[in-house]
Amino acid sequence: MLRRHGPAILAHLAVLGLWAWATTWGGVPRFILPGPLETLRALSAPQIDWPRHLLMTAAQAFGGFILAVVVGVALAVVFTWSAALRRALMPLLVTLNLVPKVALAPLFIVWLGYGLVPNIAITFVISFFPIVITTARGLAEVEPELLDLVRTVRATRWQVFRKIQLPSSLPYLFSGMRVAAVLAIAGTVVGEFIGSEAGLGFVMMAAQGTLDTPAMVMALILITLVGVAIYAAVVALERAVVTEDARLG
Repeated sequence: MLRRHGPAILAHLAVLGLWAWATTWGGVPRFILPGPLETLRALSAPQIDWPRHLLMTAAQAFGGFILAVVVGVALAVVFTWSAALRRALMPLLVTLNLVPKVALAPLFIVWLGYGLVPNIAITFVISFFPIVITTARGLAEVEPELLDLVRTVRATRWQVFRKIQLPSSLPYLFSGMRVAAVLAIAGTVVGEFIGSEAGLGFVMMAAQGTLDTPAMVMALILITLVGVAIYAAVVALERAVVTEDARLG
């Protein structure tokens, strides 16, 4: 395990060391970039309820991401089973995806108000499209000869989907989920920047007003850790599903 993850750990430690050097001996002013220890001390600030803001951001990011996976996979399956719906709705989804998501965020605030629901909706909209596209492509890209073979033995449509299309689409599905994991945390922070009463993005905006740079950097680090947690969950799920599918196969 150390051999596998050692280079990545060393790279992160190198960045941490460069950060400490720049703020201690490199001449970078502390009000521009505080040092690691000063940033860590921001967690003890009594005016910031860090656990509440962290949980709010995590709930919004995970909630929007999970919703995007469920709806995206369901739509991809529908597109695979109905060519007419795919031809009708896929161009519409492409058009909607071209709408700047940051421009939609204020409308979501007007429509849904402040809080958890609008930020989950923003996260969903931003991370939804890659899952639909990659999963639909994976379900469609099955060797025609293989499909002809299973049809000759009178396999049902569900059997073809379960035994052939779904397993072959898993690499595409998890590829889309990896992209969506990155977009989900970005969508959550966009929502918190524009209109929110809690969350790490809200903390950053409030700290900006008081020039509390350590709190801003600490909030950024925690936001990154939430994104890492989502991405790690996708990787762990991929390993579990692919391993189980290979075992059953």
